Amino acid sequence: MAIAITDATFDEVVLKSDKPVLVDFWAAWCGPCRMVAPIIDQISEEYAGKAVIGKVDVDANQEFAAKYGVRNIPTVLVFQNGEVVGRQVGVAPKNTYTEAIDALL
Repeated sequence: MAIAITDATFDEVVLKSDKPVLVDFWAAWCGPCRMVAPIIDQISEEYAGKAVIGKVDVDANQEFAAKYGVRNIPTVLVFQNGEVVGRQVGVAPKNTYTEAIDALL
């Protein structure tokens, strides 16, 4: 399962990570987000120990969604060394996400 990331934990989990981090910005009411969720969970299992895979509920945690210009969900951001190095807005196939992580490993 992907890690639940909040505004309170974002800095520690995402920005200070020494591994690549994939963050899914989502909301419970969002249909496309529900399509992406199982893909993100699969990736979190496959990349355990190699990358950090997390999810931010934008309804409960708006600070970093706003900071990174997340206007539409799902939006998946990829971070390396605290910087955004990839962005995917909307539903995409699994390999779109894994290729973004693989490029950083």
